[in-house]
Amino acid sequence: MTGGPSGAEDAATDRPEFDAWVAARGPALLRLAHLLAGDAADAEDVVQDALSRALPRWDRIVRADDVDAYVRRMVVNAHTSWWRRFRRRESPSAYVDGGEVVAGPGDGPGHDERQRLWAACRALPEAQRTAVVLRYYEQLEYDEIAALTGVREGTVRSRVSRGIAVLRTELGDGRGGDDE
Repeated sequence: MTGGPSGAEDAATDRPEFDAWVAARGPALLRLAHLLAGDAADAEDVVQDALSRALPRWDRIVRADDVDAYVRRMVVNAHTSWWRRFRRRESPSAYVDGGEVVAGPGDGPGHDERQRLWAACRALPEAQRTAVVLRYYEQLEYDEIAALTGVREGTVRSRVSRGIAVLRTELGDGRGGDDE
């Protein structure tokens, strides 16, 4: 009998199984994608795209320093790709159907404010919305957002500041965007 299992076999037994990892982290990825895309169905498509790209590379991904950050970057990239495809195939219309709005679950005190905030977030340019969501929803630091989105930290700070300024203007708080 020779020595025990090789180092590679030991490493393989320590890696999280893809399905288990997705079960644990999938809901957070879906929430992130929903905030980026602005729509639950589009968010599911973005996450599915990112995870379908991650599965064949899983052995390599689990060796990364931070698996969560790696896959989160894949979700952000998948959203950017989706957004670019969307812009090529969809043409927004100035006409908005004023159909009846039916109250749903969660409607109640504060719902109108959440709706106003969500509408204002969706109106932000994609790059600003991404930066604001990563900063305030995911609570990432500017350098982490820069690494995740592939832009300089100063650009991230600018996008967050401008996005917050637009949100404050839209929501009636005239303070501007220099909160950080």
